Amino acid sequence: MPLGFYIIMAAQFFSALADNALLIAAIAALREMHAPAEYEPLLKTFFTVSYVVLAAFVGAFADSMPKGRVMLISNTIKIIGCAMMFVGSHPLAAYAVVGLGAACYSPAKYGILTEYLPHRLLVVANGWIEGLTVGAIILGVLIGGMLIRPDIAEHLLSFDFPLFDTGIDTVGEMALSVVALLYIVAALFNMYVPDTGVDHKQLKKNPWYLIHEFNHCLALLWRDKLGQISLAVTTLFWGAGATLQFIVIKWAEVALDLGLSKASMLQGVVAVGVAVGAIVAAKFITLRKSVRVIPLGIAMGLIVLIMNFVSSLWLAVPLLIIIGGLSGFFVVPMNALLQHRGHILMGAGHSIAVQNFNENISILIMTGLYYLMIKMDLSIYWVVTLFGLFVSGLMYMIRLRHFANQAIQDDVQHLDDSAHH
Repeated sequence: MPLGFYIIMAAQFFSALADNALLIAAIAALREMHAPAEYEPLLKTFFTVSYVVLAAFVGAFADSMPKGRVMLISNTIKIIGCAMMFVGSHPLAAYAVVGLGAACYSPAKYGILTEYLPHRLLVVANGWIEGLTVGAIILGVLIGGMLIRPDIAEHLLSFDFPLFDTGIDTVGEMALSVVALLYIVAALFNMYVPDTGVDHKQLKKNPWYLIHEFNHCLALLWRDKLGQISLAVTTLFWGAGATLQFIVIKWAEVALDLGLSKASMLQGVVAVGVAVGAIVAAKFITLRKSVRVIPLGIAMGLIVLIMNFVSSLWLAVPLLIIIGGLSGFFVVPMNALLQHRGHILMGAGHSIAVQNFNENISILIMTGLYYLMIKMDLSIYWVVTLFGLFVSGLMYMIRLRHFANQAIQDDVQHLDDSAHH
């Protein structure tokens, strides 16, 4: 891989690391101000809304200038969100601004890969990005958790600079300062992201034109025979993944009798599995073979059902690693296929914006359904069962759809051959 690729990865890693550490700092801030408990999951909702509402604009924005500059601007928006929390804005509002930065960042970070690398390296590059993102999630949650621990926070607060008063006096301010430093490191890497030399489209000023263009791209990708399959799989995966985060915490509390801090460590265990699955997929699955991994999605949904019969930690850990591993193994090739089709059909930034729009609507819908089930006081075992069957059932239907698409394509090919003869 060329050097520029590693600079892009470093920028992405530090930015994602800060996002995840900030989530824990934001939860701590909500608890410090004695906000209602249901505000905590709302952080995810506020963060995600920008991806859906601004989908029509962020893709066009990402394609209108060099991707490195887009990443730098987006990262600056995240720093502003972090600073808002520092000066006392409501954590939900501040985290929504960080989500706005993330929504602008995403089409650029994936789009630059299709511009910078030949398509034969896309699966490998995606393996890297997914692996590093998962690493950033695990490390970010750990860093965030450590920063708000009173003993560590006191130790860091005791540092004094000579001749200079930092004005950082509370645990929350200190945590936010460290997170801001991580964003600044990401910004420094952004400055050295290579310019790929690809022609950029002038950004249209008319919002109706952008919305119309986005709708056209959305329809184009859903109509494409391979695009629709990969888009359906990744959309389901991200919705399921976000919901699984909450399910694992609740399940660990009920089935394994673990508190919040240990239950959130189990999220990390799933993430380790995803990283391993992503790395293995990057090594063994080519773009041409990517559709063959769909049965693993069906298997993953069914294996989730085993959670209902597990009540000890030493069985829970390998089970969660397997669930994570299967999901990482099937989503990485699908992601690469989707980017490849999107790049061919409409340009990288637009295609990633369409992908983000679908995936984040899926996150909002599936986490919403989860809250309804919890609100109805459904047992977590019922929730796990319904979740597993839902994922397997939908993956099975996507597989049938793919076979139907292939049959149509074979018929068309057959007719073409007959016409030539």
